[in-house]
Amino acid sequence: MKITSISPQVRDQDRVNVLVDGKYRFSLDVAQVGELGIKVGQEYSDEDIKRFEAESEFGKLYVRTLNYCMIRPHSAREVKDYLKKKTLPSRTKTGELKNGASVELTDRVLERLQKKGYVNDQKFAEYWVENRSQAKGISQRKLTFELRQKGISSQIISDTLDESARNDTEEIQKIINKKRSKYPDDQKLMAYLARLGFGYDDIKQALDSDN
Repeated sequence: MKITSISPQVRDQDRVNVLVDGKYRFSLDVAQVGELGIKVGQEYSDEDIKRFEAESEFGKLYVRTLNYCMIRPHSAREVKDYLKKKTLPSRTKTGELKNGASVELTDRVLERLQKKGYVNDQKFAEYWVENRSQAKGISQRKLTFELRQKGISSQIISDTLDESARNDTEEIQKIINKKRSKYPDDQKLMAYLARLGFGYDDIKQALDSDN
């Protein structure tokens, strides 16, 4: 089996179409062509071609998952959940049922993303704590719950919160500034803050300084 053409795609100049014996067979990232050592005019076995096709699928799934990771930082669990959906069968534009990606392929994609630093639970936890604290007041208890839901280990959560400049007293003050008009009565405001996960002592201290 001979590679008869390697040409850039019209819609994506970073990918090329590969023709085998004059017919389109698969596409690859430009970098993959060099990594695999594929050359026009060279003969390959059927086993080689199937290996190239597998690399084609890996490249496409890797790019799609990388784009997902670029939207915002994601935890490893979030990326695993995203990739798990890619293992499910789907319909093509013509209505045909197409098998999903193999678990081996999705595991390889996640491993590459982690190795490249695009998926890192420590960095995700730092991003999450900073982002949630800036947006509005939030208790340490709720932050801990959210991070656990994202699959972050207890050790990383503890280390991240310890290193963060945030504290519950200041977070409570943010909420008081926003909600005081809605909760003029201290008891009702205390109950509201308690429902958000803040401790009694921190709530009392913040309200005392506010009055």
